[in-house]
Amino acid sequence: MSFRLRCFGKALLVLVGIAVLGWMVMLLWNWVVPALFIGGRSIDFPHALGLLVLSRILFGGFRGHGGWHGRRHWRRWERMTPEERENFQKSVPPANGKPQEDRA
Repeated sequence: MSFRLRCFGKALLVLVGIAVLGWMVMLLWNWVVPALFIGGRSIDFPHALGLLVLSRILFGGFRGHGGWHGRRHWRRWERMTPEERENFQKSVPPANGKPQEDRA
């Protein structure tokens, strides 16, 4: 199979996927929101695509993963020795902004 045909197939698959997701968002919105909220109105397909993009930006990202990036960081943590973990924890500032106290 040629490279151009594979690229075209992937691009077509992405466009179809985006269209189907937008259609699903539109159907769910038009089914739920007007029934729950008095002022809720139905939306059309372009607004559904905009809502889909906005939700992906706010909650997901566009690469299909979030958080620990496929657990790459967790695997790295598991490979560390206890001494390396302790050194790493000392080098990272605490999340609450307070300085760490010696536990020894």
